[in-house]
Amino acid sequence: MYLLHPKYATDPRHYVRAFLLIQQDVLELFSYVEPSDVNLSTYSHRIQQLLMRTCVEIEASFTAIFLDNGYAKATSGQNLNIGDYKLINLSHRVSAYQVRVPGWKGAAGIRQPFAAWGSDQPLLWYRAYNKSKHNRHENFHLATLDALIDAFCGLNILLSAQFMDEEYAPGSKSISLSGACYTYEGDDGMEPSIGDMLRIRFPTDWPVEERYEFTWPSLSSQDDPFENFDYAAHA
Repeated sequence: MYLLHPKYATDPRHYVRAFLLIQQDVLELFSYVEPSDVNLSTYSHRIQQLLMRTCVEIEASFTAIFLDNGYAKATSGQNLNIGDYKLINLSHRVSAYQVRVPGWKGAAGIRQPFAAWGSDQPLLWYRAYNKSKHNRHENFHLATLDALIDAFCGLNILLSAQFMDEEYAPGSKSISLSGACYTYEGDDGMEPSIGDMLRIRFPTDWPVEERYEFTWPSLSSQDDPFENFDYAAHA
């Protein structure tokens, strides 16, 4: 229920809708390019455009998190960069999430797009986005299906880390499916994710000192029951 509180996030449906539109286009792309390991290096204008849109949405979600938590660099209108975005791994642990693309042929159907942040390494798919954006003629070949699927799964992870499987649509899951038990034939240990296309594995190894307990019925009566994460302290 706390996901639906108006102070939890600013217009979360705005970001979920953008993801769902991208998901539609990824599914359409799969009508022409088979989701398979053998096609990971495939690149095209359509793939490059989808990669651009997806990474722009990732940046928009990062910025929204910073704004809602009062990160001064964001609230003052300064340009954010990958060094700033990486701070969100401290609060959301996106490096520990896994996503599976159902129907993918090969081992690359299971993705952990932010895993490199766990060992302080760069995100290769994000580099591909930046390079093909700033010099498409020379770096067009970097905008591959491989980079796009990492970005697409990364956006799904980022939204899931904030909103779980809540899509903020009429008939909210937080209301109608609270406590539901999801199952999958040939259980893969994952859960259905936002958009119902991808499957996701949430982190289970949160450090004890970062865990918290709360009684939402008590907190919900407060004007603002949420505490900001101090990103500036870690910058």
